[in-house]
Amino acid sequence: MNYTRRHLRLGWWSLLVFLLLGLGLELLHGFKVGLYLDVQNETRRLMWTLAHAHGALLGLVHIAFALSVPYLPKLATLNRARISWCLIGASVLLPGGFFTAGLAVYGGDPGLGIVLVPIGATSLLTAVFLAARASGSAETPDGTGGRRD
Repeated sequence: MNYTRRHLRLGWWSLLVFLLLGLGLELLHGFKVGLYLDVQNETRRLMWTLAHAHGALLGLVHIAFALSVPYLPKLATLNRARISWCLIGASVLLPGGFFTAGLAVYGGDPGLGIVLVPIGATSLLTAVFLAARASGSAETPDGTGGRRD
């Protein structure tokens, strides 16, 4: 599995999608759409803003992971797969949970989609922990460990 390629692709496409979502939110704001701006829709506005922000940030996390893979050659294949799938899960569950929670708001409370958010957050924390632990054995791609001979 080429994790660098997978996560560069996911990162850039995620960034594009969530930046477009942000543009859509700006358009809703600019045209004063009641579905988005009315006082009773404050929870929806917050949920959709959180979806945009988390999605864009996770796109950048994918790019960072992709660029760090060559520097972590001792990262076990199993852990690379775990990190990869945890990042993908977090990228779907966190912004997806926030977005769906804003689709149907119940008396100021977010919709049922909000239950996906803690699962996505746990997935992200797992990926970051595994990557951080592996970063202790970071090397340059040529295997020198950053030494200059």
